[in-house]
Amino acid sequence: MSTTPATYDTSDPIIARLEDQTKWYSAKSSKCQTKYKWIKGIEIVAAALIPFLSALHVSDVKSPLPITIGTITALLGVLITVLEGVLQLNQYQQIWVTYRATSEALKHEKFTYIARAGVYAAPSDARALLAERMEAIGSQENTKWVSLQQPQKATTGKQA
Repeated sequence: MSTTPATYDTSDPIIARLEDQTKWYSAKSSKCQTKYKWIKGIEIVAAALIPFLSALHVSDVKSPLPITIGTITALLGVLITVLEGVLQLNQYQQIWVTYRATSEALKHEKFTYIARAGVYAAPSDARALLAERMEAIGSQENTKWVSLQQPQKATTGKQA
């Protein structure tokens, strides 16, 4: 028994939404990945410069450089702290991974639907099933995003 592939009409609102959501999650994932890697790269360079600058041994009181080198070293430490705070606040790595997983899940649904394979092989209305599954994937991602945005609450076992 051979199944014919599903029609994939991009003017269909369900298919258009699937394409739009896949592109959106992919683009946002790439943007978060880029931001994360740039910030981490700057942190690595700054951290590597601190021991290098400290080892220059220009702490001679007669030299005008001790204050400059000390100030630069301190500023690099501040920069690392600020950048790490930005990473923790914006959760770029976690969002990057979550969005990438969502984009890939949507692609999986697309190709499974087109091939009429898996869950799409037998149902009488594969298009409706695609809409349901696509929205479920989006809903799961939204739940994950909210949990990343909310600060972790310490559990003390006491009720207020």
